[in-house]
Amino acid sequence: MLDKAARENFPVAPFFLPRAWRDDLMAVYGYARLVDDIGDGDLPPGRDDALWLGLPREAADDRLAMLDAFEADLRRVFDATPGHPLLRALQPTVRRRGLTPEPFLGLIEANRQDQRVSRYQSHQDLLAYCELSANPVGRLVLAITGTATPERIRRSDAVCTALQIIEHLQDVAEDLRRDRVYLPAQDMARFGVTEADLAAPTGGAKVRALVKFEAERAGDLLNEGTPLVGSVHGRLKLLLAGFVAGGRAALAAVAAAGYDVLPGPPKATKLGLLREVGSTLRREG
Repeated sequence: MLDKAARENFPVAPFFLPRAWRDDLMAVYGYARLVDDIGDGDLPPGRDDALWLGLPREAADDRLAMLDAFEADLRRVFDATPGHPLLRALQPTVRRRGLTPEPFLGLIEANRQDQRVSRYQSHQDLLAYCELSANPVGRLVLAITGTATPERIRRSDAVCTALQIIEHLQDVAEDLRRDRVYLPAQDMARFGVTEADLAAPTGGAKVRALVKFEAERAGDLLNEGTPLVGSVHGRLKLLLAGFVAGGRAALAAVAAAGYDVLPGPPKATKLGLLREVGSTLRREG
């Protein structure tokens, strides 16, 4: 889990935060990663996740059965004792911060949707998916830090959706290998891009034009959410600036690759991330 946290576009629980915040953020991150690993079929072999959830070991390969059992165990976090050790570790965070089930359930539902839906017709359809797959994480961060307001939640949703779309753009080739396409079909048709084009080793002019279009739209969404940074103070401001900067640095890496994401995900450098953090703080200070 720590290795995966280090590979994210944004800092998950950086050292400068209070220890209690770091512990709670990592508990939530661990939950989100585990749900994704179940939905993607990426659970490490030899682990007892199915047994912890009350299923036979062979059920670990049945993603929907695992998600259903995981949801049932999640509900025990709020009124009993869960069986999965990660959910037992999450329980003190839930109680300490007064967290509600809804954002956690949203992440499970997003992974259920991944089992049923592998293509999205419109940008609006993709936004509805991000409402389940991304926005709950930002809402949990605000809840953990005691800073949730309706306006901050709205800005946070914009940032989280933008980060999710940017990650999709970086991972076009990997997602296609999983038989998933997160580029809206309407946009692909508009730019004359087919799935065969996405399977090529490098992106042609049409693919790069499509990726540029989606990247700019994600950048606009990120800009819409950026005032969230200026609405808070202290170390939380630095954390949220890191989230926004991670998205901006990833977009810069995609642009630097000429919007050709097919050879592999363009990744931001640490220097690029630090520069974007500074820029974001200057704008929202």
